[in-house]
Amino acid sequence: MEKDANVTVSLVPASELLSQTILTIFDTVHAAKAVIIQDANFQQFAIYLEMVTVVLKELANLKIEDSERLKIAVAILNQEIKVAKELTVECGKRNKVYLLVNCQRIAKDLECITKEISRVLGLIPDISFNINDKISKLRKDMLDSKYQATAVEEEILEKIETGIRERNVDKSYANNLLLCIAEAAGISTEQSVLKREFEEFKSEIEDVNLREDSAEALKMGKIVALLAKADAATSPEEKEIKYFNQRNSLGTQQLEPLHAFYCSITHDVMVDPVETSSGQTFERSAIEKWFAEGNKLCPLTATPLDMSALRPNKILRQSIEEWKDRNTMIMLASLKPALHSNDEQEVLQSLGKLHDLCIQRELHREWVMMEEYSPILIGLLGAKNREIRKLSLVILCILAKDSNENKERIARVNNAIESIVRSLARQIGEIKLALQLLLELSRSNLVLDFIGNAQGCIFLLVTISSGDDTQAAKDAKELLENLSFLDQNVIRMARANYFKPLLHLLSSGPVNAKMTVAATLSEIELTDNNKLSLFEEGALQPLLVLLSHSDMEMKKVAVKALYNLSSVPQNGLRMIREGAAGPLFELLYRHSLSSPSLRGEVAVIIMHLAISTTTLEADQMHVSLLESEEDIFKLFSLISLTGPDIQQIILRTFHAMCQSHSGLDIRTKLRQLSSVRVLVQLCEFDNHTVRANAVKLFCCLTEDGEDSTFLEHVSQRCIETLLRIIKSSDNVEEIAGAMCIISNLPKEAHITQWLLDGGALQIIFTCLTDGNSSASYKRQLIENAVGALCRFTVSTNQNWQKEVAKYGFFPILLQFLDSGTTLTKRNAAVSLKQFSESSNGLSQPVKKHGAFWCCLASRETGCRVHLGICTVESSFCLLEANAVEPLVRVLVEPDVGACEASLDALLTLIDGERLQNGSKVLSEVNAIVPIIRLLSSSCTKLQEKALKALERIFRLIDFKQKYGNLAQMPLVDITQRGHGGMKSLAAKVLAHLDVLHEQSSYF
Repeated sequence: MEKDANVTVSLVPASELLSQTILTIFDTVHAAKAVIIQDANFQQFAIYLEMVTVVLKELANLKIEDSERLKIAVAILNQEIKVAKELTVECGKRNKVYLLVNCQRIAKDLECITKEISRVLGLIPDISFNINDKISKLRKDMLDSKYQATAVEEEILEKIETGIRERNVDKSYANNLLLCIAEAAGISTEQSVLKREFEEFKSEIEDVNLREDSAEALKMGKIVALLAKADAATSPEEKEIKYFNQRNSLGTQQLEPLHAFYCSITHDVMVDPVETSSGQTFERSAIEKWFAEGNKLCPLTATPLDMSALRPNKILRQSIEEWKDRNTMIMLASLKPALHSNDEQEVLQSLGKLHDLCIQRELHREWVMMEEYSPILIGLLGAKNREIRKLSLVILCILAKDSNENKERIARVNNAIESIVRSLARQIGEIKLALQLLLELSRSNLVLDFIGNAQGCIFLLVTISSGDDTQAAKDAKELLENLSFLDQNVIRMARANYFKPLLHLLSSGPVNAKMTVAATLSEIELTDNNKLSLFEEGALQPLLVLLSHSDMEMKKVAVKALYNLSSVPQNGLRMIREGAAGPLFELLYRHSLSSPSLRGEVAVIIMHLAISTTTLEADQMHVSLLESEEDIFKLFSLISLTGPDIQQIILRTFHAMCQSHSGLDIRTKLRQLSSVRVLVQLCEFDNHTVRANAVKLFCCLTEDGEDSTFLEHVSQRCIETLLRIIKSSDNVEEIAGAMCIISNLPKEAHITQWLLDGGALQIIFTCLTDGNSSASYKRQLIENAVGALCRFTVSTNQNWQKEVAKYGFFPILLQFLDSGTTLTKRNAAVSLKQFSESSNGLSQPVKKHGAFWCCLASRETGCRVHLGICTVESSFCLLEANAVEPLVRVLVEPDVGACEASLDALLTLIDGERLQNGSKVLSEVNAIVPIIRLLSSSCTKLQEKALKALERIFRLIDFKQKYGNLAQMPLVDITQRGHGGMKSLAAKVLAHLDVLHEQSSYF
């Protein structure tokens, strides 16, 4: 070779030879990097070639033109590189299946080429120490290189050898092998692509045969025969044509087995026939048992047996299988009419046969699908017989497991999914079978939407998932998980109160999916428990992310979702704690917000947050919505800048905040911000909803007692407006609010006079006597009306008192002492006490007459307490009004306020000189014992009032003797545990009772 090269290259400059070789290497490297099969080996080979290029370029830079040895070496190298290029280009172009089954040969060829290039590099003469050193290292690396097939490729080759060696005729084995080859070679498993690749592979084999490479041709032929048994590359149409051509050629009668098919030991048709050393064929398990039992001779020929020489009789086995297949095809065709029978037992028997065929072989299941049994089985799901339905479900599930094609064919049967879903509402055994079938069908993405669309399916699955049967619940959850692959199914699950997939999509799905989920949360009807669980399971944070996004559409969907979810107080508190208020207020105040409805929804959410702060949990956690005066002012100012819809929401928001744990601070700040002026104006508003909410908030601000703010802004016009609301409004809550304001306004004379001038007494009387008011706010209205009446019964203005008495309020007050709420009883008692304070001065002296008059008429007697002539209308006497006993009954009630007001009213009977007579009246109505019991009250103020009253009563000997013993222990307790002056006062009473000396240290 070297002599030939001498002649060829003697006239070609060395530089040109180097350039040609470098270009060839460049092309080869480029082709090597594009190879898919054996890519790791070719990548390594490309690296070696690139290193060779570096050496050649350095040689070219030396400009050595006259070295014959160099020319010859480079020329030989060029030839070897061309061989490498040919292999590389071939591996880039040839069929992938062909390359994969020849991967070991390719690796060996590549290794030989690498070593040959290394040998040729040794022919380069010593020119430069540096270059020589590089060549030496490169040659060593290339000589040491090893190219091997990958572990996956080796495994596939082993499977091919096994299939050829065993003559395995199982279609599933061939299918699996073909799919493994496709995956390893980077071929799509789509049927059309697989078919094209397989056809190309067969064409490659024909080329091999044409080249008469007998060894390779024989091997490739065996591989083609093996892979041809697979139908993964065959279209469903082709399979059906082949099947029906064969089935239609068989006739309708099943064939009896040939005598040769029987085992002479078992007398049954053989399954695994093996030939013995005697030349006879038996069932493998039977002959092995025969030999294991000590029999050494053939059962038929009596010749000695060599059990190590058993050989599978593959021809006989194939004949038996062909006979079985023929009869199975005929049986399948004959079972159809039986499944349409009206005889349930016949149907069950036929289903049993079909079931047995299906579990025997995959091929049988394929034929069942081709024979269109799935519509028949679906139809049987409507049968009345439960066992028929259950067995139909079992068979359908077996068929569905084989392939996505089967799943889709079953799902496309008319009403298939709906029929299966109906079984989810039946007995638990049938439910489990239906679940298993749906679960299998759901493994096809195309079927997921069919299942999700079926009426009631997701609802039933959600119900089952929380049921008592563990396996059914597990399968239902798995099926729901599969269905959640489709966003529309996730939405359907949420509508059925199953939120796990929805929350997953909300937290980790793409933006468009998150927006869809948020929109769903805004649309579906949710119970409070649903709303709570959504927040507990993580819905809030993703919604807050959307709310804080710069994109307005994202903000909108987040707002709508939070609008729906924030109505539960616990959720409102969570939103405040996790910082939702900030972005919500930012949206509310945004002037550029073009959507009034969006601002309204934001305002409602904020109102929900405010309502949440009124709960006990908020009080315990000290959660507040607004704290600074600036924030309060900013929100309240919005009332003057927005329309009625938002105005009424903001008013309700402040009303809620005023009732929170920080309500006193909010109310104080609102009064300081001149909110009363705005509310007074809103009370005249035409919009009844805004007006009603303004009245409610106004009422709330008046509950803390008198304040100069009200004197500044409440005019006679305002009073007239409030009275007009009470008279004309049909909103009982608004009426109660207006009455509350009247009740709580400062007790200034001019305000009370304005009220009288406006007909307030008549209005109050009507409110207290009208039985037609709405029951829900009637109690509140009565409380406020009786409270408002108190301002007209003050003893400092007897003219007002007379007006009240003239209207006939006394019977009403007595009625409420018995039947009213504790607050109503307290206010009623206050009015009676104020009336009673005027009684002594208004009681008329008894006229004195001469002796003659005494003979003509009975002597006129005065009031037992006031010692004059008393009437309810003229002197407001409690005795004349029969109010004493009702007041005593209130005295024993647990409410401190009502009890104290009642005591105050009763004690007016023993004021000043009325002690003797009043005490007698109190004793007669059994009032003194309850007063004594008040000495043990937990309310210090009430205790002190009772103590002072008893100190006066026990100055009287009769009462001291009658009640002293009962009062003794409570009084002693006060002297020991009491506070301040109460100790000495209790000691003083004990001195009246002769328990202590007046010189005691307690004084």
